[in-house]
Amino acid sequence: MTPSIARLPGTAPLYAALWMMGAVTAFTSMAVAGRAVSIELDTFEIMSWRSLIGMAIVALVLSLGRRWHEVTPRRPGLHLARNIAHFSAQNLWFYALAALPLAQVFAFEFTAPLWVLVLSPLILGERLTRPRAIAAILGFIGIVMVARPGAAPLSPALLAAAGCAVGFAFTYMLTRRLTAEAPVASILWWMTASQTVLGFACAGFDGDIAAPSQAALPWIGVIAAAGLGAHFCIANALRLAPATLVMPFDFLRLPVIAVVGLVLYGEPVGPLMLIGATLILSGNYLNIRAEARQLEAA
Repeated sequence: MTPSIARLPGTAPLYAALWMMGAVTAFTSMAVAGRAVSIELDTFEIMSWRSLIGMAIVALVLSLGRRWHEVTPRRPGLHLARNIAHFSAQNLWFYALAALPLAQVFAFEFTAPLWVLVLSPLILGERLTRPRAIAAILGFIGIVMVARPGAAPLSPALLAAAGCAVGFAFTYMLTRRLTAEAPVASILWWMTASQTVLGFACAGFDGDIAAPSQAALPWIGVIAAAGLGAHFCIANALRLAPATLVMPFDFLRLPVIAVVGLVLYGEPVGPLMLIGATLILSGNYLNIRAEARQLEAA
Protein backbone atom coordinates (compact mmCIF):
# COMPACT_ATOMS: atom_id res chain seq x y z
CA MET A 1 0.00 0.00 0.00
CA THR A 2 1.33 3.46 -0.90
CA PRO A 3 1.87 5.59 2.23
CA SER A 4 0.01 8.88 2.49
CA ILE A 5 1.99 11.93 1.46
CA ALA A 6 1.84 13.39 4.96
CA ARG A 7 3.55 10.26 6.31
CA LEU A 8 6.45 10.24 3.86
CA PRO A 9 9.77 11.18 5.45
CA GLY A 10 10.25 14.94 5.66
CA THR A 11 6.80 15.86 4.31
CA ALA A 12 4.95 16.31 7.61
CA PRO A 13 6.61 19.67 8.48
CA LEU A 14 5.88 20.92 4.95
CA TYR A 15 2.22 20.00 5.18
CA ALA A 16 2.01 21.46 8.69
CA ALA A 17 3.39 24.72 7.29
CA LEU A 18 0.77 24.67 4.52
CA TRP A 19 -2.00 24.16 7.08
CA MET A 20 -0.66 27.13 9.06
CA MET A 21 -0.65 29.26 5.91
CA GLY A 22 -4.32 28.38 5.66
CA ALA A 23 -4.84 29.55 9.24
CA VAL A 24 -3.00 32.83 8.58
CA THR A 25 -5.16 33.41 5.50
CA ALA A 26 -8.33 32.65 7.45
CA PHE A 27 -7.51 35.00 10.35
CA THR A 28 -6.55 37.77 7.91
CA SER A 29 -9.77 37.29 5.93
CA MET A 30 -11.80 37.47 9.12
CA ALA A 31 -10.19 40.79 10.08
CA VAL A 32 -10.86 42.35 6.67
CA ALA A 33 -14.45 41.03 6.65
CA GLY A 34 -15.00 42.25 10.22
CA ARG A 35 -13.96 45.78 9.29
CA ALA A 36 -16.17 45.68 6.17
CA VAL A 37 -19.37 44.80 8.06
CA SER A 38 -18.66 47.08 11.04
CA ILE A 39 -19.92 49.97 8.89
CA GLU A 40 -23.51 48.74 9.10
CA LEU A 41 -23.62 46.22 11.99
CA ASP A 42 -22.56 46.59 15.61
CA THR A 43 -20.34 43.96 17.25
CA PHE A 44 -23.25 42.09 18.86
CA GLU A 45 -25.02 41.83 15.50
CA ILE A 46 -21.83 40.63 13.82
CA MET A 47 -21.42 37.94 16.49
CA SER A 48 -25.10 36.96 16.24
CA TRP A 49 -25.11 36.29 12.51
CA ARG A 50 -21.57 34.89 12.51
CA SER A 51 -22.47 32.40 15.27
CA LEU A 52 -25.74 31.42 13.58
CA ILE A 53 -23.93 30.58 10.33
CA GLY A 54 -21.16 28.85 12.32
CA MET A 55 -23.75 26.74 14.14
CA ALA A 56 -25.25 25.68 10.80
CA ILE A 57 -21.78 24.71 9.51
CA VAL A 58 -20.99 22.69 12.65
CA ALA A 59 -24.41 20.98 12.47
CA LEU A 60 -23.81 20.04 8.84
CA VAL A 61 -20.36 18.60 9.62
CA LEU A 62 -21.72 16.63 12.59
CA SER A 63 -24.57 15.27 10.47
CA LEU A 64 -22.38 14.29 7.52
CA GLY A 65 -19.86 12.63 9.85
CA ARG A 66 -22.57 11.05 12.02
CA ARG A 67 -20.91 12.49 15.11
CA TRP A 68 -23.87 13.89 17.03
CA HIS A 69 -23.23 11.28 19.71
CA GLU A 70 -20.09 13.26 20.62
CA VAL A 71 -22.20 16.28 21.64
CA THR A 72 -22.90 15.78 25.33
CA PRO A 73 -24.26 18.09 28.05
CA ARG A 74 -21.36 17.33 30.42
CA ARG A 75 -19.82 20.24 32.35
CA PRO A 76 -22.37 22.90 31.26
CA GLY A 77 -20.91 25.45 33.69
CA LEU A 78 -17.44 25.11 32.21
CA HIS A 79 -18.81 25.32 28.66
CA LEU A 80 -20.75 28.46 29.57
CA ALA A 81 -17.77 30.15 31.26
CA ARG A 82 -15.52 29.41 28.27
CA ASN A 83 -18.06 30.63 25.75
CA ILE A 84 -18.82 33.84 27.64
CA ALA A 85 -15.08 34.59 27.78
CA HIS A 86 -14.72 33.89 24.04
CA PHE A 87 -17.88 35.85 23.19
CA SER A 88 -16.63 38.87 25.15
CA ALA A 89 -13.16 38.68 23.61
CA GLN A 90 -14.51 38.42 20.07
CA ASN A 91 -16.83 41.39 20.57
CA LEU A 92 -13.95 43.50 21.86
CA TRP A 93 -11.79 42.30 18.92
CA PHE A 94 -14.39 43.34 16.33
CA TYR A 95 -14.87 46.68 18.09
CA ALA A 96 -11.12 47.37 18.02
CA LEU A 97 -10.86 46.34 14.35
CA ALA A 98 -13.14 49.17 13.30
CA ALA A 99 -11.12 51.90 15.05
CA LEU A 100 -7.45 50.86 15.27
CA PRO A 101 -4.79 49.90 12.71
CA LEU A 102 -5.07 46.18 11.98
CA ALA A 103 -1.45 45.51 12.96
CA GLN A 104 -2.00 47.13 16.36
CA VAL A 105 -5.06 44.96 17.05
CA PHE A 106 -3.17 41.79 16.08
CA ALA A 107 -0.18 42.80 18.22
CA PHE A 108 -2.45 43.10 21.24
CA GLU A 109 -4.11 39.78 20.39
CA PHE A 110 -0.73 38.04 20.44
CA THR A 111 -0.35 38.98 24.12
CA ALA A 112 -3.08 36.46 25.01
CA PRO A 113 -0.60 33.55 25.52
CA LEU A 114 1.46 35.84 27.77
CA TRP A 115 -1.62 36.61 29.86
CA VAL A 116 -2.08 32.84 30.16
CA LEU A 117 1.41 32.65 31.69
CA VAL A 118 0.48 35.27 34.28
CA LEU A 119 -3.01 33.98 35.06
CA SER A 120 -2.52 30.19 34.85
CA PRO A 121 -1.02 29.93 38.37
CA LEU A 122 -4.29 31.40 39.69
CA ILE A 123 -6.72 29.63 37.34
CA LEU A 124 -5.01 26.30 36.59
CA GLY A 125 -2.59 26.05 39.53
CA GLU A 126 0.40 25.94 37.18
CA ARG A 127 3.83 27.14 38.29
CA LEU A 128 5.25 30.42 36.98
CA THR A 129 8.70 29.27 35.88
CA ARG A 130 11.65 31.54 35.09
CA PRO A 131 11.27 31.21 31.27
CA ARG A 132 7.57 32.00 31.59
CA ALA A 133 8.33 35.06 33.72
CA ILE A 134 10.91 36.31 31.17
CA ALA A 135 8.42 35.77 28.34
CA ALA A 136 5.74 37.70 30.26
CA ILE A 137 8.14 40.60 30.94
CA LEU A 138 9.13 40.81 27.27
CA GLY A 139 5.47 40.78 26.34
CA PHE A 140 4.65 43.56 28.82
CA ILE A 141 7.44 45.77 27.43
CA GLY A 142 6.10 45.06 23.94
CA ILE A 143 2.57 46.04 25.00
CA VAL A 144 3.85 49.38 26.29
CA MET A 145 5.62 50.08 22.99
CA VAL A 146 2.60 49.10 20.90
CA ALA A 147 0.09 51.02 23.03
CA ARG A 148 2.43 54.04 23.49
CA PRO A 149 0.71 55.40 26.65
CA GLY A 150 0.86 59.17 26.75
CA ALA A 151 1.45 59.50 22.99
CA ALA A 152 -2.30 59.55 22.37
CA PRO A 153 -5.47 59.64 24.51
CA LEU A 154 -6.47 56.28 26.01
CA SER A 155 -9.38 55.39 23.74
CA PRO A 156 -12.15 52.81 24.21
CA ALA A 157 -10.81 50.99 21.13
CA LEU A 158 -7.35 50.69 22.69
CA LEU A 159 -8.88 49.32 25.90
CA ALA A 160 -10.96 46.91 23.81
CA ALA A 161 -7.85 45.61 22.03
CA ALA A 162 -6.12 45.04 25.36
CA GLY A 163 -9.25 43.50 26.88
CA CYS A 164 -9.76 41.05 24.02
CA ALA A 165 -6.32 39.54 24.74
CA VAL A 166 -7.30 38.91 28.37
CA GLY A 167 -10.60 37.40 27.22
CA PHE A 168 -8.80 35.08 24.78
CA ALA A 169 -6.40 34.10 27.57
CA PHE A 170 -9.31 32.96 29.75
CA THR A 171 -10.72 31.14 26.71
CA TYR A 172 -7.43 29.23 26.23
CA MET A 173 -7.23 28.26 29.90
CA LEU A 174 -10.84 27.10 30.12
CA THR A 175 -10.47 25.24 26.82
CA ARG A 176 -7.46 23.41 28.25
CA ARG A 177 -9.63 22.20 31.14
CA LEU A 178 -12.57 21.41 28.89
CA THR A 179 -10.66 19.35 26.30
CA ALA A 180 -9.72 16.90 29.04
CA GLU A 181 -13.41 16.06 29.50
CA ALA A 182 -15.24 16.88 26.26
CA PRO A 183 -14.72 16.03 22.55
CA VAL A 184 -13.82 18.88 20.18
CA ALA A 185 -17.12 18.41 18.32
CA SER A 186 -19.03 19.01 21.55
CA ILE A 187 -16.98 22.12 22.36
CA LEU A 188 -17.59 23.62 18.89
CA TRP A 189 -21.31 22.88 18.95
CA TRP A 190 -21.94 24.40 22.38
CA MET A 191 -19.70 27.35 21.50
CA THR A 192 -21.62 28.28 18.36
CA ALA A 193 -25.03 27.50 19.90
CA SER A 194 -24.49 29.48 23.11
CA GLN A 195 -22.88 32.40 21.31
CA THR A 196 -25.81 32.58 18.92
CA VAL A 197 -28.14 32.95 21.91
CA LEU A 198 -25.83 35.44 23.64
CA GLY A 199 -25.37 37.44 20.44
CA PHE A 200 -29.06 37.86 19.66
CA ALA A 201 -29.88 38.57 23.33
CA CYS A 202 -27.29 41.38 23.46
CA ALA A 203 -28.08 42.67 19.97
CA GLY A 204 -31.79 42.82 20.79
CA PHE A 205 -31.35 44.55 24.14
CA ASP A 206 -32.21 47.90 22.53
CA GLY A 207 -35.17 46.37 20.68
CA ASP A 208 -33.50 46.58 17.26
CA ILE A 209 -31.58 43.76 15.54
CA ALA A 210 -30.30 44.77 12.14
CA ALA A 211 -30.22 42.06 9.50
CA PRO A 212 -27.17 42.06 7.21
CA SER A 213 -27.74 43.59 3.81
CA GLN A 214 -27.09 41.70 0.59
CA ALA A 215 -23.69 43.39 0.46
CA ALA A 216 -22.80 42.48 4.06
CA LEU A 217 -24.09 38.90 4.06
CA PRO A 218 -21.12 37.43 2.14
CA TRP A 219 -18.74 39.13 4.59
CA ILE A 220 -20.62 37.54 7.51
CA GLY A 221 -20.21 34.19 5.77
CA VAL A 222 -16.47 34.82 5.45
CA ILE A 223 -16.22 35.65 9.17
CA ALA A 224 -18.09 32.47 10.17
CA ALA A 225 -16.24 30.14 7.79
CA ALA A 226 -12.82 31.72 8.44
CA GLY A 227 -13.22 31.53 12.21
CA LEU A 228 -13.96 27.80 12.13
CA GLY A 229 -11.48 27.17 9.30
CA ALA A 230 -8.57 28.81 11.13
CA HIS A 231 -8.92 26.56 14.15
CA PHE A 232 -9.39 23.51 11.90
CA CYS A 233 -6.13 24.35 10.08
CA ILE A 234 -4.24 24.80 13.36
CA ALA A 235 -5.54 21.47 14.69
CA ASN A 236 -4.41 19.66 11.53
CA ALA A 237 -1.00 21.34 11.62
CA LEU A 238 -0.49 20.25 15.23
CA ARG A 239 -1.32 16.68 14.26
CA LEU A 240 1.52 16.68 11.71
CA ALA A 241 4.28 18.52 13.59
CA PRO A 242 5.15 19.63 17.13
CA ALA A 243 4.00 22.98 18.49
CA THR A 244 7.57 24.31 18.45
CA LEU A 245 7.48 24.11 14.65
CA VAL A 246 3.81 24.95 14.09
CA MET A 247 3.08 27.93 16.34
CA PRO A 248 5.88 30.24 15.11
CA PHE A 249 4.12 30.15 11.72
CA ASP A 250 1.15 31.80 13.43
CA PHE A 251 3.40 34.81 14.07
CA LEU A 252 3.30 35.49 10.32
CA ARG A 253 -0.18 36.88 10.91
CA LEU A 254 1.35 40.11 12.21
CA PRO A 255 3.51 41.09 9.19
CA VAL A 256 0.80 39.82 6.81
CA ILE A 257 -1.90 41.96 8.43
CA ALA A 258 0.49 44.93 8.52
CA VAL A 259 0.91 44.65 4.74
CA VAL A 260 -2.86 44.24 4.27
CA GLY A 261 -3.50 47.31 6.42
CA LEU A 262 -0.96 49.33 4.43
CA VAL A 263 -2.26 48.24 1.01
CA LEU A 264 -6.02 48.32 1.67
CA TYR A 265 -6.34 51.11 4.23
CA GLY A 266 -3.10 53.10 4.03
CA GLU A 267 -2.19 52.30 7.65
CA PRO A 268 1.49 53.05 8.33
CA VAL A 269 3.50 50.84 10.67
CA GLY A 270 5.94 52.85 12.81
CA PRO A 271 9.23 51.64 14.35
CA LEU A 272 7.79 51.44 17.88
CA MET A 273 5.02 49.16 16.61
CA LEU A 274 7.57 46.91 14.92
CA ILE A 275 9.86 46.74 17.97
CA GLY A 276 6.97 46.16 20.36
CA ALA A 277 5.48 43.44 18.16
CA THR A 278 8.89 41.77 17.90
CA LEU A 279 9.20 41.69 21.70
CA ILE A 280 5.70 40.22 22.06
CA LEU A 281 6.39 37.51 19.48
CA SER A 282 9.82 36.81 20.99
CA GLY A 283 8.23 36.28 24.39
CA ASN A 284 5.78 33.82 22.86
CA TYR A 285 8.54 31.96 21.02
CA LEU A 286 10.77 31.71 24.10
CA ASN A 287 7.89 30.22 26.04
CA ILE A 288 7.17 27.66 23.29
CA ARG A 289 10.82 26.60 23.24
CA ALA A 290 10.97 26.33 27.04
CA GLU A 291 7.81 24.21 27.13
CA ALA A 292 9.25 21.92 24.44
CA ARG A 293 12.48 21.40 26.38
CA GLN A 294 10.48 20.59 29.50
CA LEU A 295 8.46 17.96 27.63
CA GLU A 296 11.62 16.43 26.15
CA ALA A 297 13.19 16.19 29.60
CA ALA A 298 10.09 14.60 31.15
